[in-house]
Amino acid sequence: MKKKLIFTFMMLFLVSFLSVHPIFAATADPIPNIDIQIGNNDSAADGPATSSLSILLLITLISIAPSFLVLMTSFTRIVIVLSFVRTSLGTNQMPPNQVLVGLALFLTIFIMSPTLSQMNQTALQPYLQGDINQTQALKAAEKPIKEFMFKHTREKDLLLFLEYTGTAKPKNVQDIPLTVMVPSYAISELKTAFQMGFMVFIPFLVIDIVVASVLMAMGMMMLPPVMISLPFKILLFVLVDGWYLIVKSLLISFN
Repeated sequence: MKKKLIFTFMMLFLVSFLSVHPIFAATADPIPNIDIQIGNNDSAADGPATSSLSILLLITLISIAPSFLVLMTSFTRIVIVLSFVRTSLGTNQMPPNQVLVGLALFLTIFIMSPTLSQMNQTALQPYLQGDINQTQALKAAEKPIKEFMFKHTREKDLLLFLEYTGTAKPKNVQDIPLTVMVPSYAISELKTAFQMGFMVFIPFLVIDIVVASVLMAMGMMMLPPVMISLPFKILLFVLVDGWYLIVKSLLISFN
């Protein structure tokens, strides 16, 4: 009982001290509002709405920019072929997704380095130096990336989107709008990647068939063929230096 009374008096003393002390005493001034704005606010009526709209558009652009960059580079073909290699080996999550995506990113940078270097020289550096404006820089950056995509785009895929949009047949590559070039290039890359993936599947499929036939002939129907074929597939892949051949084939396919 005494301990409870002592504790009660201590709490009352602490509360009274904090309320009287000048540092913790309540002031009549309200807590100030904090307002963060981006850009100049020339107009009191249109400024906040314009800033909010600009931020919304910027966030939207940042969220969809990786998708555009992936579809406009060699990343699509590389990551699909590497995924086919892992699936054909039957190693489940080996190599893990982080390794495959990381390898695909570095191969993409290596393959796209001439195009990126040309974009830097013709668009980025002149824009940073103030020689051209933003619109001119974007047009200059389109030229090398369009040439790269057009080189690996099938005519059939390109005509599909040109006819659908009613666009007249362009005289040169630069007359093709990006809204037509990007999806044409994307489906061309998907077809090429699946063709390469099918060629990767064939030798491993043969091993699976041979192992399954031998097990059936020996009467081992309850033994999963994957348990026996997996070591042979990994051994074959290592002996022929499979990763070297896969990467070499991907590099040659973009020449």
